[in-house]
Amino acid sequence: MKRPRFEDAIQLIIKEDPRYPVDAYVFLRLALDFTIRALKKPDHGPDRHITGHELLDGIRQYSLQEFGPVTRTVLADWGITRTEDFGALVFNLVKHGLLGKTDQDKIEDFANGYTFQDAFTEPFLPSSLKGASKPTKRTRTYRLKTKEPS
Repeated sequence: MKRPRFEDAIQLIIKEDPRYPVDAYVFLRLALDFTIRALKKPDHGPDRHITGHELLDGIRQYSLQEFGPVTRTVLADWGITRTEDFGALVFNLVKHGLLGKTDQDKIEDFANGYTFQDAFTEPFLPSSLKGASKPTKRTRTYRLKTKEPS
């Protein structure tokens, strides 16, 4: 079976699922290539496969390298606000024959991979503020009011 041209397939995908623009798919493809190179995967064959978790980490690294502190803004502009969005992009590409998958690969592999705060904002905060946005468990102390003796 002949593989569709990337550009043509993306146009079909966007007609079916308009949540993400062309730029989001182009970025994902570049992040995938970055991840494959970073993991020193072969150019072809089954050993080229990467897991959803590996791809999420590669996307995080590539995003920070390319966009730095504005990563969250760029991704949000493309409709990407959580790791599940990366899964939707990947599986749209799989559905249209642009990416392959194994029987073990599931869209759920992209669920709750990391928070965008931790992945894309924290690295650029001053060390005194890192982790400051995370909720902390507080204990409350209550004092009972007692009547003063008259």
